Amino acid sequence: MSEQIQISEEGLREALREVVDPEIGMNIIELGLIRNMELSDEKVHITMIMTTPFCPYAPQLLEQTRRTAQNYARRPATIEMGLEMWDPSMMEEGAADDWGLF
Repeated sequence: MSEQIQISEEGLREALREVVDPEIGMNIIELGLIRNMELSDEKVHITMIMTTPFCPYAPQLLEQTRRTAQNYARRPATIEMGLEMWDPSMMEEGAADDWGLF
């Protein structure tokens, strides 16, 4: 009998805290870059945005997010680049305090 691994949106969100924006030094969850997550038995699909439209680290962040999600869920993961413009109000509650934004 094989052990079924339970994945959850909360667990995936925690796993994605390992993905850090090297320019800002905060993880993608704190920054609010993950806009949507879809988990199924076959795959994981994530919609993600960047802090700026021409983020030089975008390819690295997208690939690291995809790999982290795939490793957590143990199934294929895809990342869709969202068109929503990021602003500091999207940050996790309390995360912007260190920046003195709110």
